[in-house]
Amino acid sequence: MSGRNNASIQSARQGQAGRITLNEPASLNALSPAMVGALGAQLAAWRDDPAVKWVVIDGAGDKAFSAGADVREMWRHAVAREYAEIDRYFAQEYAIDLMLAEYPKPCITLVDGICFGGGMGLAVHARYSLVTETASFSMPETLIGFFPDAGATWFLPRLPHPLGIYLGLTGARITGADAVRLGLASHFVPHSRFKTVVSEIVTIGPERLATVDFPVPAFSLAAQETQIRRCFGSDSLEAIFARLDEDQSEWAKRTRQTLAGRSPASLKWAFQSLRRPGKGLAECLQNELELAAVSARHPDFEEGVRAALIDKDKSPRWHTIGR
Repeated sequence: MSGRNNASIQSARQGQAGRITLNEPASLNALSPAMVGALGAQLAAWRDDPAVKWVVIDGAGDKAFSAGADVREMWRHAVAREYAEIDRYFAQEYAIDLMLAEYPKPCITLVDGICFGGGMGLAVHARYSLVTETASFSMPETLIGFFPDAGATWFLPRLPHPLGIYLGLTGARITGADAVRLGLASHFVPHSRFKTVVSEIVTIGPERLATVDFPVPAFSLAAQETQIRRCFGSDSLEAIFARLDEDQSEWAKRTRQTLAGRSPASLKWAFQSLRRPGKGLAECLQNELELAAVSARHPDFEEGVRAALIDKDKSPRWHTIGR
């Protein structure tokens, strides 16, 4: 067995499999700078190791695969005006997303719990992603004055229009089964069978996936699909707000309230990025890196993280701009 073990990840060879565990359960396996560095180094080492035929990635604890980027740490850098540190962090995180998408060996992510933001990026960009009924996916960045990143400007626009715009603007959660139905994950496995199937995959390899064929639960947003199309298929943010106001249903009222609590700047960045994505993942990630530098320096990022995660008063004072 070979690998690297530290406070942020645990890794080892198990037969022909390389096994990586994101190992910061107290933070729901948020992608700390140390974790991003260790994960990238381990993936790079195994990419060129002929003894490793496939890679399996999961998260420590029973609550999360990963809650996403370590925005608390980025907030501390923003408060200190250490923007170069933030730029470096996102460059490293997005490089891992691209590495996973282009990885020459099968990479399998195991999602049995929360999978938000940058965690969702890891899961989606891997060749295979196994999910359970307890998996929960979301891109909640507009809540903290940021925008859907980690390749979301590539994978959200490829969902049935305009579902990606709805998910990117509101941060609405979808289930693991939803992720499979939408092509954001590859296989559904009931939680009760998850450990057994994972053990077989680690031992046998990706060919075990050919026999994973459990019934996929119904789409959780089925009842709202028509409303999502009507409201979020609009050509502007103003029109989305107007159509939600016209709808008058409880869903529309809740969604309107959700958007009203989001950073106006973030909504603008998200809408524009999702409506006009890059031509491929690499271009999308480069565009995101440039926008991340703008967003991290905008007052809404510092304020959004403060209100949601630091002081937790849930009352951000957003910088006002025209929608």
